[in-house]
Amino acid sequence: GFLLASRGEIDIVLFLATVVGLALVVAGACVLNNYIDRDIDILMARTRDRALVSGIISTKQAITFALLLLGIGLGTLVVFTNLYALLVALLGVGIYVVLYSVWSKRKTTYATLIGSLAGAVPPAVGYTAAASTIDLGAVLLFLIFCFWQMPHFYAIAIYRLEDYKNAKVPVVPLVFGFLRTKIEMILYILLFMIAASSLTYFGYTGYIYLVITLILGSVWLLYGIVGFNTKDDVQWAKRMFISSLVVNMGLSVTLALNTVLPF
Repeated sequence: GFLLASRGEIDIVLFLATVVGLALVVAGACVLNNYIDRDIDILMARTRDRALVSGIISTKQAITFALLLLGIGLGTLVVFTNLYALLVALLGVGIYVVLYSVWSKRKTTYATLIGSLAGAVPPAVGYTAAASTIDLGAVLLFLIFCFWQMPHFYAIAIYRLEDYKNAKVPVVPLVFGFLRTKIEMILYILLFMIAASSLTYFGYTGYIYLVITLILGSVWLLYGIVGFNTKDDVQWAKRMFISSLVVNMGLSVTLALNTVLPF
């Protein structure tokens, strides 16, 4: 996000401060999430070894650590970036900790969508730190990673279904079944491709980015369609999860290199 908005004129000090400040803010929010979820984390295989669950770290230590991380992170953003980047970062923390972790995760299947809003914040913070404004580019970047996160998490929810069942967390595959989940995954991948392509349409990226994005999105989409005819949903979901990471990495690298690509 930062490199996309910089358009080749990179302020190294600002870049490093943004990365460090944002990393600390994300870490602080993660610790608070672990504190809030410690009662259900013990019921899930993928989270039962977390430090708060195992007792390696006390709840008091965790809260202190989280506030320290958030304080230093937000302070770094205040000193080195701008009001837009700070507000977007604060919005992400609020959504993730309050709306997602505290309120919606245990109550509604819409928690995944709420969580995706928080997950899409970091690239937007990077963009606004460099651009010093919230423009269409920031909005599109936010939407791209929001739409990407939905099939990414749905894949996790399918192959970790027993975990969510044990913890009574109402994810879409558990409440509505695999068919609806797969249909939603396809729809979100299509939305992801539209949002990603819009960066080129509105002049933020070149055609190399567009071609790479369409190839990555199309392969991801085709593999998602394969899921309707699979005999092993768990293995398919694991591969779908890995595919989502490849798409994210490919998209992010291409975005970062966009200003130095020949066209």
